[in-house]
Order: sequence, then structure tokens, then C-alpha cells
Amino acid sequence: MRSRVIILEAAAGPLYLLILAASVWVLLRGHNEPGGGFIGGLIAVSASILWAVARGSDAARQRLPLRDPLILGATGVLLAALSGVPALLLGDAYLTHLWATLPLGFTDLKVSTVLLFDLGVYLCVWGALAGYALALLAVDDEAAASGGER
Repeated sequence: MRSRVIILEAAAGPLYLLILAASVWVLLRGHNEPGGGFIGGLIAVSASILWAVARGSDAARQRLPLRDPLILGATGVLLAALSGVPALLLGDAYLTHLWATLPLGFTDLKVSTVLLFDLGVYLCVWGALAGYALALLAVDDEAAASGGER
């Protein structure tokens, strides 16, 4: 039987959301300053590990955006690879990034293919490392459930 830590279970919900918000902030900050997809993805992995320690690895897997770490990571690779295609269509070298400004009336929103690349890296890191960590924690969950040594 899995031992419960009530304080950790109670704190995990708000902390999970706070950590994910921080990871998205780091992801978006990477456009103009160091940071971005890789570091943001690592921070998102820490949120998944927190949830797995508090609630179990199956519960943490259910909280992943696509429910399957392999699909999440593969989606990230696909998005990162697709970020270079617009440049090819315009006759530039693959992964030459493009920027544009979208007027929203009250402000202008700067967008670029760099965001798509960073998002791909973010999802790839989150999927790959969360899958690895959750698999390791699942072994520990199974050992605890069977009454084995931890």
C-alpha cells in the first residue's frame, strides 16, 4: 500500500499550477532573452514529478497535455521541424526564422517561427523526460503496492 503525505497532496495542486505557469513564462520569455523551450520544458517536468510523488505516476500521466509522454514528445519534434518550413516556402534556408507583427487594434503582437520552434522543444523535453521519470516512479509505485522494498 502506498503511504500518503496529506500536506504534500494538499499542496501539490496549487504548486503544480504555479510551476506550470512559471514554465510557460520561461518558454515565452525565450524569444527576446535566454531561456525558452528547453528550460521551460525542464520546469514542466518538475511539475509532473511533483504530481507523481504526491498522487502516483498514473495520475501524473493523466495530467500531461496529450496523456501519453511519447505522443507529447513526438508532437514537439514535429512542431520544431515544421517551424523551418515557412522559410523554405519563401526560398530561404531551412530554419531561417521569420517575424511578423499582428495589429490587434489596442496593441501589436509580435509573432515568429521561433515561438513554434521553442514550443516544439518545450513539448519534446516535457514528453521525453516526464515519460522517463514517470516510468521510474511507476516501478517504485509497483514495489510499494506489492509490499516490496523501496
